[in-house]
Order: sequence, then structure tokens, then C-alpha cells
Amino acid sequence: MGVIIMSKQYHIQLDNSDVGKYCILVGDPGRCEKVAKHFNNPEFLQSNREFTTWKGSLSGEDVIVASTGIGGPSASICMEELVAIGVNTFIRVGTCGGINLDVKSGDLVIALSAVRQEGTSREYAPMEYPATGSFEVINALKMSSDKLSYNSHVGVIQSKDSFYGQHNPDSSPVSYELLNKWESWKKLGVLASEMETAALFVTAAKLKVRCGCILLALWNQERKKAGFMEEDFLDTERAIETAVEALNLLIQNDNNKMK
Repeated sequence: MGVIIMSKQYHIQLDNSDVGKYCILVGDPGRCEKVAKHFNNPEFLQSNREFTTWKGSLSGEDVIVASTGIGGPSASICMEELVAIGVNTFIRVGTCGGINLDVKSGDLVIALSAVRQEGTSREYAPMEYPATGSFEVINALKMSSDKLSYNSHVGVIQSKDSFYGQHNPDSSPVSYELLNKWESWKKLGVLASEMETAALFVTAAKLKVRCGCILLALWNQERKKAGFMEEDFLDTERAIETAVEALNLLIQNDNNKMK
């Protein structure tokens, strides 16, 4: 019997011997080890460019955590290559800035869908197509946040390409567009702003895999403008814990379907 040669994916430098079906995605490579500590038998796999990966197990299944870097282009590259080697379920764990006044520093935001104010998803689907998460993953995230007694919000978020376009829009030559759209998101009840989820949701739809997203609200500039003097909250542990609990739940549900 011949030996099956497995070639490594170009950017993430992994092959199908490295992964199972389940993955937590983070932006920051430095956050991977923090997530991996929640796995059974965590093991460092690879680091190439912005893509760092660790593996372990949850509920008897192989799982990995992979970093995507900042923004939609590298996030979609990471997902494409992971799907090519067998991953079919993703949970993004990230951070966001609140928009809706109900979102406080330290709250969790579970993305139901995302405003496509970024460029990557346009190369996957027409703009009329919504960036929407997988119901199974969203439901598991909400059940897990409730179980852990963390305050969470489920709804629409905004994904954009420019961090400073949000935080310093007046300096932009297209400030008129950025400011007007921001007001629209406020009026429409959009919960928070971040940079990767719309691209991941649309990429997942194209690849026919499951994807959900949970975000920690670091701050809310609209609450600050309104006079709420709450401190910024920078510890992502509660978002990580919720994602790990949700992944355990998804694995258990998947295994039950196989019985």
C-alpha cells in the first residue's frame, strides 16, 4: 500500500494530519496559547506570518485554535486553508467596540449577522447577500454565555476595514461617508464594530461550513459620549470560556446525531 503524501497549506503550514473538524479563530497570535490552555493536552503546531496554531481536544474530539491577524483578507485565507484540510466548524473569538448604548464594557456580543462594510466579502458574494452566522453555533454561544452567567447581546454587528476610520473619522477625506454610515448603524440598533466577522460569515457560506462569532466589548465610545464613565475592559477570558463551552456543546450535539 502506497504512502499518502499530505501537502501543507501554503499560509498556515498545516495538513489534514494536524486538525480535526473544529476550530476557534482569534485575531491575535498571542491569544492562541491562552485559548489552548482550555484544551485537553494542548500542543503548539505552527507559526507562519500572522497564522499561529495550537491543537488539543475537547469532548474527545481534536480541536485547534488559529490566529488570523487583523482584517478580512487574512481571516478568509485562514478559513479557506483550514476547510481544505477538513475543518468544518468555526467560532471566532474577538474584541469589539460597542455602538448600541446597551452594550457595556465587558459585555459579550454574539453576532447574528454583520454589516459588510469591508472589501473581502465582495469577492465571495454580491453585496445583496447577507453575512449571517450559523444558527447552531449562535445558539450554542448564547446557551453557553447564559450557563456561565455572562451578560451577552445577540444581534447585528458592523465589520469594517479601517480601525482609524472608526476612531478618527474626521481626519479622513471620506469623513462624510464614514460619519453618516456610523449614524445609520446607531439608528438601526447595530450592537458593535469589529473587523473580521462579515468576511468569515460570507466565506463560510461559500465553503458550506458552520461559523459563529463571540466578541468581548472592550469599550463603547457612544456610551462615553453619553456620559457613562465605565472603565475599558481588556480581559478576553470570558469570551474564550464561552467559546470553549459552546464548542463542547456542538461536539456533543454532533456526536448525538451520529448515534
